[in-house]
Amino acid sequence: MAREFQRGHKAKISDLTAGRDLYVGVQVAGPGLSFDISCFGLDADERLSDDRYFIFFNQPKSPEESLQQLGAQSGDTESFRVTLDKIPSQIKRLSFTAALDGAGQMSQAQSGYIRIVAGGEEVARYSFDGSEFSTERAVMLGDFYFKDEWRFAAVGQGFDGGLEALLRNFGGEVLEEEEPAAAEPAQAPGFAPPGGASEQPGFAPPAGAPAPASAPPAASAPPQQPPAFGAPQPAATQQGPAPGTPAHATAPTIAAPDAYAQGQAPAQPAPPGPPGPPPQQPPPTQSFSPPQAPQAPQAPQPPQAQQNPFAPQAPQSPFGSQMPQMPQIPQGPAAGMGVTLDKYREAPTGQRWTLQNEQLARVDLGIDGQPVLARQGSMVLYQGKVDFSYKGAGFRGRVVGNATGQEMQLMRCTGGGQVFFAEEAATLHPIELQGDSICVSADHVLAFDEGLQYEVRRIEGHGIPGGALFTMVFQGTGTVVVTTQGPPVVLPVTPTTFADADAVVAWSAAAQVIVSSQVRLRRQAYPGHSGETVNLQFRGAPGNFIVVQPYEV
Repeated sequence: MAREFQRGHKAKISDLTAGRDLYVGVQVAGPGLSFDISCFGLDADERLSDDRYFIFFNQPKSPEESLQQLGAQSGDTESFRVTLDKIPSQIKRLSFTAALDGAGQMSQAQSGYIRIVAGGEEVARYSFDGSEFSTERAVMLGDFYFKDEWRFAAVGQGFDGGLEALLRNFGGEVLEEEEPAAAEPAQAPGFAPPGGASEQPGFAPPAGAPAPASAPPAASAPPQQPPAFGAPQPAATQQGPAPGTPAHATAPTIAAPDAYAQGQAPAQPAPPGPPGPPPQQPPPTQSFSPPQAPQAPQAPQPPQAQQNPFAPQAPQSPFGSQMPQMPQIPQGPAAGMGVTLDKYREAPTGQRWTLQNEQLARVDLGIDGQPVLARQGSMVLYQGKVDFSYKGAGFRGRVVGNATGQEMQLMRCTGGGQVFFAEEAATLHPIELQGDSICVSADHVLAFDEGLQYEVRRIEGHGIPGGALFTMVFQGTGTVVVTTQGPPVVLPVTPTTFADADAVVAWSAAAQVIVSSQVRLRRQAYPGHSGETVNLQFRGAPGNFIVVQPYEV
């Protein structure tokens, strides 16, 4: 039985099949749409260093025939033969792509899939449909990549450009069509026999003659019979997934963003009037009000969803955050230390996690009895019997942390008391996860329940040699406390959402993230650098969000 993949899933080829001569079928369909399906053979830097390994309609096979394009068959729009043992050592990744040929968008595609067949039996399939895309004109379907051994990854990443843009993204060059040469000036006529005496040129067939025998008829596709390496039989024609079955589920996220579900549009400034007395200033309002994305679907509200910890609160100052007020000195006979400090007393709650103020969080270890992992040195106060111990990451964890920059020096808090955490007066946001997941940079994690699962995730940087970013993914049931410098803004993910990598704090794990770089090919007389050449682009289904702080690390 074929193994069903979701976007982002990976597996070793050896776990799927013992075969090394594989059939790869791609099917994508949409009303009035035409697709160019190709395979890019990339090097270790994910670049097309040898254009002979760009397999498409004009170049159907590689030099040693390890990659061959077979054409449409067995219900597939396009098919390939991949012989793993013949692939040269410099090729480390095979990227199978589909690009629109002509007008249209990937969101108009009804269904599609990429599948692997070994010995005539389908062993893996990744399905998708147009609801996962918006204005993209191409999609990276799946990759074969070599990491100790050959593996398969379901990618499903949209791309704004077509086939030429994909080629440039992987470092290839697009040959421009040459302009027709200008007609040379007519020369003086030479000797020529009278009209009708010359013979017909030998290379020109007579009018109405049939096509040369060397050109195969259009109806005879190359794989007329099942390939010896085990292509699927025509009787077992596979159809694409039924519409409405997306390739990945939209993971719920911290009930985010509530502020957008209620649709508070930012106040628009009044147009300047004629000269006259200055207008009255309106009362101070919230300085930042997240803009409503144009025609963006509203984020679904899960049942009993908690208030979004990142949602802006009612401002107490013109800067949009509740600034500490100078305490008023009580007057009269009732004045005293108790009255002055009463406003700063501990907040009594029966919850496991409680915010004492914007910069101080408290956890009650006696509730649930679950230990807490926190950044070393973040404890500022504790009550009751609490044990603090070192939480090691292990040899592998240290290596991964040092290599990715996502290393966390943690301590383990156990017992039955209460612990207060803070980090350089940063603003704290406890996020409760209920079986969903969120991506957070390790630099912004203060503490979290030990029951949460966490790992390092790589943000792919196609087209950047050796370049990539990393983040931490937390998932499960529990609370993670995130830090920001100042009050953050929560924005819904749209096809045109870009953010600075140094300002992004967190985002929903179901959102798709790619590294976007702005490169100007035009030579300027006064070269310079804007400082904003590399950003993160976010895409995803409605309900996904990003959290950005007003501060660049």
